[in-house]
Amino acid sequence: MKILVINCGSSSLKYQLINMENEEAIAQGLVERIGIEGSILTQKVPGRDKYIVQQPMATHKEAIQHVIESLTDKEHGVITSMDEINAVGHRVVHGGEKYAASVVINDEVMAQLEECTKLAPLHNPANIIGINSCKELMPKTPMVGVFDTAFHQTMDKQAYIYPLPYELYEKHGIRKYGFHGTSHKFVSAQVAEMMGKNIEDVNIITCHLGNGASLAAVKGGKVVDTSMGFTPLEGIAMGTRCGNIDPAIAMFLMREENMTADDVDNLFNKKSGVLGISGVSSDFRDIENAAKEGNARAELSLDVYNFRVREMIGAYAAAMGGVDAVVFTAGLGENSPTTREAICEGLQFMGIKIDSEKNNVRGKAVEVSATDATVKVFVVPTNEELMIARDTKTLTTK
Repeated sequence: MKILVINCGSSSLKYQLINMENEEAIAQGLVERIGIEGSILTQKVPGRDKYIVQQPMATHKEAIQHVIESLTDKEHGVITSMDEINAVGHRVVHGGEKYAASVVINDEVMAQLEECTKLAPLHNPANIIGINSCKELMPKTPMVGVFDTAFHQTMDKQAYIYPLPYELYEKHGIRKYGFHGTSHKFVSAQVAEMMGKNIEDVNIITCHLGNGASLAAVKGGKVVDTSMGFTPLEGIAMGTRCGNIDPAIAMFLMREENMTADDVDNLFNKKSGVLGISGVSSDFRDIENAAKEGNARAELSLDVYNFRVREMIGAYAAAMGGVDAVVFTAGLGENSPTTREAICEGLQFMGIKIDSEKNNVRGKAVEVSATDATVKVFVVPTNEELMIARDTKTLTTK
């Protein structure tokens, strides 16, 4: 069985074609600058040189058409025709309260996704366009929606209700939803397997640390709490997002700096986080280099970031009544030994202790905790595409 996984952004599209017999990617690629001058598709196939297509792609439909042509290309492709694609799995950012699991896409689901657009105006429209484009090009191929928010729907009301007038939740759905759910679900399952335990028997804190970052408290395979909220702005400091701050700052800036709501939104989402503190970059590699050269603000931004993550780990251990394992994943979590060590420094009282030699690893699934640690620490590369493919297979082979 071959499943095509599609992840549509506003001007980009990531894809993988996965052979579900061995769960290996036959091909993977990225389309960039959709609707912008300089559109480009880059496809990677194991054992081959990169295949690059530079063609104008004004719409996501055109981009998906090029994806299919690249996958079926006689010289550079991996399948002979579209008929070899048994199903398509789509990443969808927001499923609202309606979906606590992945679903086969039909007209009712599409209507609900449109309704959720107001909750994720930057993400869901692109996801919907990608689904509609695939439906036009592959009308007989089953489609599955896999939601970033779904895994977090096990949270109790005490965790997801904000202390605002309850009517705002009833009228507008203002509550904590959480994101990166597919990643948190994948790595927590991997950690339980690495520990040789059933996921129902362990408490795990998952740290998805990239330019966008979130943590989740996973107790017995279910989310107790997560750091992102109504939007992906809530939580720890991130690459360009401020995370948790006093909400009165927004009104203060609007009064004192004559900023509009859109100005504040842009400031909090795109100019804050470690970029805002350091003044250097939102790329942690650049910030680490600047800190090594003595840039005090760069060093401060890293200290703030690590402190916020450490603080959240402590909070989530309390929320679950104890923790058995902490796992680091995503770009920074998988590839920065210094970040992992800095975050865990000071958590020895909880039984969290890293072995520096084991921790000197990038992008591999491995335990990095010291032998005398009572709480295990792991690095696990996330694989959201495989998680999407697994759900797609389950739902389309029933």
